[in-house]
Formats: sequence, C-alpha cells, structure tokens
Amino acid sequence: MNPSWRKPVGMFLIVALIAIWAVATISIIELLSAPEWINMILYVVAGFAWLWALPMKRLLRWMELGVWRD
Repeated sequence: MNPSWRKPVGMFLIVALIAIWAVATISIIELLSAPEWINMILYVVAGFAWLWALPMKRLLRWMELGVWRD
C-alpha cells in the first residue's frame, strides 16, 4: 500500500489556513472595538465557523477520502 500524498499536503494547508484565519479574525475583531465579553463570543463563533462551516471540514474529508463533497 502506497502512502497518500494528500495527508502531508493537507496538513500544510491546514496550518497555513489557520494562520490566515487567525490573523483575519484578530484584525476584524480589533477593528470593532467591542467590550471584552463580546470579543470572547466573536472569537468562539469564528472558531466554530472555521471548523464546521468553512473549508476545514471539506479539507479533512479530502485528506481521508480524496473527494470534496458528499
């Protein structure tokens, strides 16, 4: 059985996308100048959006199965 090239590529993409997402999230939330408790809620929402609504779920599926959609 040959190892899949998708897993190492996917790992590098995940690290790069998390870095981009974190910088974008921090920049946007700092521009809002909201109270700390609202910032905390925004960070939690942004984290869940990243994991489930945006490309992370599809990227993990692609790494395992080689397909983007169900």
